[in-house]
Amino acid sequence: MLKKILHEDVRVTKKVVELGTKVTWTRSLRNHSNLLEVSCHGIVWLAGWLTFIWLFNNKDFYQIQVNLLIALILDIVVIAVIKAFVRRRRPVPMNKLLEVGPDKFSFPSGHASRACLVTTLLILNDLPIYCYPPILAWMSTVCLTRILAERHYILDVLAGVGIGLLEAFLMYLLWLSQGTCASIIASLSDEKVDGGEYHV
Repeated sequence: MLKKILHEDVRVTKKVVELGTKVTWTRSLRNHSNLLEVSCHGIVWLAGWLTFIWLFNNKDFYQIQVNLLIALILDIVVIAVIKAFVRRRRPVPMNKLLEVGPDKFSFPSGHASRACLVTTLLILNDLPIYCYPPILAWMSTVCLTRILAERHYILDVLAGVGIGLLEAFLMYLLWLSQGTCASIIASLSDEKVDGGEYHV
């Protein structure tokens, strides 16, 4: 049964990619897949988020800064463990000149899980409603281009979306308080931060 499902996944993914090369807007999207890949790369997000924490030392941001940092680390660990266990190979691109990249494993899509995790957490934490369309568009295009760029099969992306939603729900349940986050920021920066539990 599993072999049949995986075989069908490969067949349908190939059909979607072939169709994507014939439709103008998906072909354009495919051409921008590298930029979208970088925009949701784990290292880029970790480095960027740590920079954001360092540059914007504002107690109003502490809670989202710390909780999202924990969520990003959780996502990277979960995806790495599942990939190491499942060890499904990435699709063989129709264009043999395309780079496969250092990561050989396909299931699940870390980009899809990360995009879904970040989007869900930001929406759950009072993201202004006018920001919904761009962030939802970013999440959707990241997921779609993982298939169009032949980096993942459809099931890989769907699994990544599901994992991202589960991680966001878990983080929502374990959401750290403002005081705890201020204390963590203080310990990381080795400074006394207003609002921290140990502020004197």
